[in-house]
Amino acid sequence: MRVTIWHNPRCSKSRQTLELLRDRGVEPTVVEYLKTPPDAVAIKAALKKLGLKPRDLLRRGEAAYKARGLADPGLSDDDIIAAMVAEPVLIERPVVITGDRAAIGRPPENVLEIL
Repeated sequence: MRVTIWHNPRCSKSRQTLELLRDRGVEPTVVEYLKTPPDAVAIKAALKKLGLKPRDLLRRGEAAYKARGLADPGLSDDDIIAAMVAEPVLIERPVVITGDRAAIGRPPENVLEIL
């Protein structure tokens, strides 16, 4: 089984999720998404696997959220995805992807249902 994690090593939930995967014998492909941001195609694919809308994947507490006016209900899904591409810190973390499924590791145990 091929598993990928969009990981931020500075985030405790991301580190806990990675440790949980490894404790279960899963060695995922680790993508430090702040260094290697996903493009719009990858974000759209992840959203489809997560069953979420772009707005659901936003970190609303980030300064970039307010600075970019992302609370504006008039923004399109493409506008929101473009903001995540430009500032990947806006992407909720960690995202774990395998096959046609994905989960957000908040809490880390959420990812167990897709393994």
